[in-house]
Amino acid sequence: MHTSPEELENNAKKVLSEVENRDKPLTAKERRDIPAQEMPQQPPEERVQNIQEVPLGYSDAQARVEAMRCLQCKNKPCVEGCPVGIDIPGFVKAIADGDYGEAVRIIKRNSLLPAICGRVCPQETQCQLTCTLGKALGDVRESVSIGRLERFVADWERETGRIEVPEIKPATGKKVGVIGSGPAGLVAAADLRREGHDVTIFEAFHKFGGVMMYGIPEFRLPKKIVEMEIDTLRKMGVDLQPNFLVGKTRKLKDLIEKDGYDALFVGSGAGLPRFMGIEGENLVGVFSANEFLTRANLMRAYEEEAATPIISAKRAAVLGGGNVAMDAARTALRLGAEEVHLLYRRTREEMPARIEEIEHAEEEGVQLHTLTNAKRFIGGEDGRVSTVECLEYELGEPDDSGRRRPVAIEGSEFTLPFDTVIVAIGNSSNPLIKRTTPEIETDKWNAIQVDESGKTSMDRVYAGGDIVLGAATVIEAMGEGRRCAASINERLAQETVEVKQ
Repeated sequence: MHTSPEELENNAKKVLSEVENRDKPLTAKERRDIPAQEMPQQPPEERVQNIQEVPLGYSDAQARVEAMRCLQCKNKPCVEGCPVGIDIPGFVKAIADGDYGEAVRIIKRNSLLPAICGRVCPQETQCQLTCTLGKALGDVRESVSIGRLERFVADWERETGRIEVPEIKPATGKKVGVIGSGPAGLVAAADLRREGHDVTIFEAFHKFGGVMMYGIPEFRLPKKIVEMEIDTLRKMGVDLQPNFLVGKTRKLKDLIEKDGYDALFVGSGAGLPRFMGIEGENLVGVFSANEFLTRANLMRAYEEEAATPIISAKRAAVLGGGNVAMDAARTALRLGAEEVHLLYRRTREEMPARIEEIEHAEEEGVQLHTLTNAKRFIGGEDGRVSTVECLEYELGEPDDSGRRRPVAIEGSEFTLPFDTVIVAIGNSSNPLIKRTTPEIETDKWNAIQVDESGKTSMDRVYAGGDIVLGAATVIEAMGEGRRCAASINERLAQETVEVKQ
């Protein structure tokens, strides 16, 4: 049942009034009894007809009430669950006190992208998973809504025009290049620039933001928010170079030996889509999720006046169970598909997608077929996919991921009619760096190998994010960028000291 934003706000105001009229502070039990604040959102029947953001954000009263649920644990387990170590109890308390500026300042000590992380990071498997309140109530969905609170103060900062540009230390005369403008690259660039180095970001696309621009739909992450976060880097003095494909436009070795860069950070992501290697994958109408979402997001295929070529689907099948699969399925609906079916070879409980994204997809009409996967794609006389032959599965023993392995049931084949198929089963690291830089060691999946500091086998070159981890979350990539930037800063500082001696 959909509850209106007005009703949610009124309920929160009542709770806030009761708390503020108390004579003494809330006890831990009283904090546990405060109801978790539901996120206001567009009704499903309306949002599926537009591309606007689905969650609308907390009101002022909701944010303060949700923040008051925090138990302010002394051991801060939520901080341990945060890949970049944000002082979560600190910023949550500031929100409860109504000091939003202080909350933003606390977050930005560790994260330059709170408006993005608050929207797309899987807090339920990171900081909220370790929340003491959620554990006490026996459900991670009852944890303090850390991500929603982070989004609230980040939006407050942007909407009030109080965005602060981080302080830059005196110029060091050192020059650092950052390859890729995804979350790892942006955070690395910010941390390197804060130390006073000259920093240049090289981006292969015409727009900056990496997967946040081409992979995540507008209804989950508005592009204007990504652009504003990137604008902060410009104000810091970071040079951003678009349409610069490192490995083709310029090799890593040339950037160091000919262009005088003192260090490089490679954060070029995992942009190579994986396919299943089954019959019919070359038929018209079979897409990788990367291509489908790039056409829709970066090239704005959802706009009527857009000249982006994209297939018109009536019945679309999406293969996969992660956030990318949910994004593709929900995007297909918004682009006019009459039916969208999601095929996943495990059960709903094993789906790696965020719970919220699965629920949103179902509310919007995406039909889930679990313990099901494609065996082959069958085309019509026009060369376009028309049918998917499927197999039923059952769960066997756990695999390396800890999840029970899906096992095909022999003789269970059946067919479903589809005119469009979107394959969303994961990505591999871009192989371009490997092909053009033999000095850098990679594994069999093209992921760059690094040591504990993030350094590659090539001198002065560091790497992090999806190009090292494979497909990871935004906040995990940010953590990698931060770690590598710290290593580069330490090295350049040491070299400066040695020169002076």
